[in-house]
Parts: sequence; structure tokens; C-alpha cells
Amino acid sequence: MTDSPEAILKLGIPAGSLQEATAALFQKAGYNIRFSSRSYYPSIDDPEIECLLIRAQEMARYVEQGILDAGITGHDWVLETQADVVEVCEMVFSKVSRRKVRWVLCVPENSPVQSVADLAGKRIATEAVGLTRNYLAQHGVEADVEFSWGATEVKPPKLADAIVEVTETGSSLRANNLRIVDTVLESSTRLIANSEAYADDWKRGKLDNIALMLQSCLEAEGKAGLMMNVRRTDLPTILEQLPALQQPTVSSLSDPDWVAVNTILEETVIRTIVPRLKAAGARGIVEYPINKIID
Repeated sequence: MTDSPEAILKLGIPAGSLQEATAALFQKAGYNIRFSSRSYYPSIDDPEIECLLIRAQEMARYVEQGILDAGITGHDWVLETQADVVEVCEMVFSKVSRRKVRWVLCVPENSPVQSVADLAGKRIATEAVGLTRNYLAQHGVEADVEFSWGATEVKPPKLADAIVEVTETGSSLRANNLRIVDTVLESSTRLIANSEAYADDWKRGKLDNIALMLQSCLEAEGKAGLMMNVRRTDLPTILEQLPALQQPTVSSLSDPDWVAVNTILEETVIRTIVPRLKAAGARGIVEYPINKIID
């Protein structure tokens, strides 16, 4: 097992649409990644990590082969390449939002196709050929699936009868007058590792620590802390105003008639709760940012 102080973890960073979102997440976790337009080797302020920019579509293959110890890619590309890798953790984030992406089967708005069965013998264009073929096989449908090199949305109806494309919001599909027939797969971003690398004590520990910090940042997104001073006699009323699933911390103050209440809430509800808390007797109400939440 690796125990050298010069041990290095070779980490793949997804190039393209996820690149900036990945760097931003790492920065929140305490790792500063810097990109150079002339290099595929981003710098990182951790001497134990060596980064390499790789397309997400290829990441799992290079991790499986051991060229990389670990990498960040979508679960969809792990399935597409059928790579034998360890999925260390799930990280629900993307280039636009903090929700899972969908691979969807689409046809033109005026297409007579209403279900996957109607595509028997038809042509389907997609970047995810393997996923699409598996999906068709599950439904007992035989169709011609061809690899699309890009601009997949514009291929129907002249170049293809249907497409299987990834989407977050569906806006691009609607802009191209496409209608979703079915969801082929829901996917999210994963931190994956080479099996042998993850069996190494040092590398596994390093990866588990990275996963912990990244997930703690994602868990904290959209949340904020709220603290306030409350008369003991008002405490039951104050607690009734807070969401039922929260378990606020209640601490004694130097004045025995008052306590401090500290809790974490969704940012979107704070604007409605604060006025009610003030009306119920809370004083010295302070909202503060939350960077990480670690259970």
C-alpha cells in the first residue's frame, strides 16, 4: 500500500460543459484549480493531486485502464462505456442546475410517433449509442441507431426520425420543435475510481476525503444559518414557527430568562419565517452563510 509522502493521486477533471462547474465546486471544498488555455494539465493547490482535463465521455475508460486513478464524469458515461470502475460518490450538479440530467427520446412535434414501439425500423441519432440500444432492447424494439457527432437536435426529421439527447431544462429541445416521447435514463455526476487505486489505502483515504468535502458543499447549497435570542417563555412559540424537520440548537445565555436558538434553513423560506419569528418575540436575528454541512 502507498505510504510515500510523494504519493500522487491522478485525477481527471471533465473538460467542456462541466469544467467550470467542477472547478467552482472544488473551490468551495477548499481546492483551487486553475486552467491554462495552452495545457491539459490544470494546476491545483494540493501537491498530492495531479489533474488532467479529459472529456467526460472518455473519463470512465481511462479510469478503468488505470491511466487515471479517479475522475469526475456522469453515471450515463460509465454505463455507455461499460467501464468497470468504483463509484465513490454521487454529486448532483451540472452545468446549469443542481438536479439530475435526463437522456430523452425525442421526435418532431408533428411526428406520428407516440411511443418507442412506433420507432421500429426507424433511424435514431444519438451520442449515447450503447444506452439507446439497451433501451430499445428492453422494449423489444429494433431500430437503426447511429452515432451523432453533434447538433443532434437539428437532425429530425430529414436526417433521423428521432433522437436520444441529454437535457436539463428541455429548452433546447423546445427551441428545435422537438417533443419528448420517453425518458431513457436519469443520470448524475459521480466521482469514480480505478479498482486497484481504490484498494490502495492512501489513495482511498485521499478520495474519501475529497468526496466528503465535495458532498458537504453540495449539501450546504441553498441553505443558510439563522440564530436569534429568545425569551424562555416565548421559546415554544418560536419553535412552532420553524420547519418541523429542523432540530434547532437551544443554548443558555448569561441572562437566565433568555436562550439562543440556532438552526439551518432553506434560503427560500427565511424571508417568510423571519418576520414571523420577530413577531413571536425573537430578537437579535442573524442570518449567516453556510459553506459546508457534514453529517
